[in-house]
Amino acid sequence: MASHRKSRPAGTRVAGIRTPALATAALTSVALLSQSANAAPADDKPSLEEVEKKVDDLYRQAESATDNYNAAKEKTARQRKQVDTLLDDVARRTQKLNEAREELGAFAAAQYRTGAAAPDTATFLLADTPQDYFDQTQLMGRLTSRQKGAVDDYVTEQSDTMKKRQEASQSLQALTETQSDLRTAKATVQKKLADARELLSELTAQEKARFAAIEQRRQQEAARKAAELAQQQAAAQKAAQETAQETAAPQDTASTAPDSSYATKAAKALAFARAQIGKPYVWGATGPDSYDCSGLTQAAWKAAGVDLPRVTYDQVNAGTTVSLADAQPGDLVFFYDDISHVGLYIGNGMMIHAPKPGAYVREESIYYDGESAIHSVVRPA
Repeated sequence: MASHRKSRPAGTRVAGIRTPALATAALTSVALLSQSANAAPADDKPSLEEVEKKVDDLYRQAESATDNYNAAKEKTARQRKQVDTLLDDVARRTQKLNEAREELGAFAAAQYRTGAAAPDTATFLLADTPQDYFDQTQLMGRLTSRQKGAVDDYVTEQSDTMKKRQEASQSLQALTETQSDLRTAKATVQKKLADARELLSELTAQEKARFAAIEQRRQQEAARKAAELAQQQAAAQKAAQETAQETAAPQDTASTAPDSSYATKAAKALAFARAQIGKPYVWGATGPDSYDCSGLTQAAWKAAGVDLPRVTYDQVNAGTTVSLADAQPGDLVFFYDDISHVGLYIGNGMMIHAPKPGAYVREESIYYDGESAIHSVVRPA
């Protein structure tokens, strides 16, 4: 006999209570959502260390873009000068061309008044160029030597003027392209700096304090590394002096003259650099009120009578590369694989440099961004 008892819906027991299937599904969803919430971070905000690294990277990118800006600015100045020279030359040649044309017109008018070779004169004046006509007629045979000279001058001036006009046009096009590069580099610098400022502005007061503490620890480590280098250099110098005293002959003393000459120039460069301490870093600046990194080193060595190129990746080739252990005061210390920063070595692992936007010219350890950041050391004179 069939049972009249109604079948119960499938379900599960939770704490001894049977739950309907729909409720079970809901509880499962809630559990999964809870697990996801616990697994996911509260927000996507980067850590303080990530912010510090990103800010440093942005400042470095801005400095690299500054070098591109400086190079484009220097190139623009050269090209503008070249264009001005070419345009002046074209103007002078055009004036001479007009004078030659007037002289030829006077000859033609004189021939017309005397009735000599009137048809030839008319044809000459209507020709595209004097040479086109002279190549096809015998008019040159009927001209005096003075007239022939005037025609030759006219043809030469016309050809040279056309060439100079073409050169001027090409130079103007190159100048326009370089000016575009200049604007692009400038926009890149401004964008990187704005991004860095935005990141820093988003830090809370507590995070800013921690950020400053991280920076302080980094400076302490840099100072420690600088002290180690100073000790190593002092020991090496002492050993070299002892060796020199044991082996040097009287005639060897003259060999120190180049080092003495360099030390004199370096002292002038360092004196200039020290006088700039406290002035602000401004990208593209070469003084006297503000500097970027290569602008400072260029100005310092110029005070010593040595002309350095404007940008870091040219300055790095303007001298003799030496090891860090052999660095002397006045040497240029370059940083990063893209050679985007430079400072002036003052000895004892320290340098004077214009660090970055928002900072001021200052003395600082060459290890300010870690030992791996140092690219090379160059002696410029």
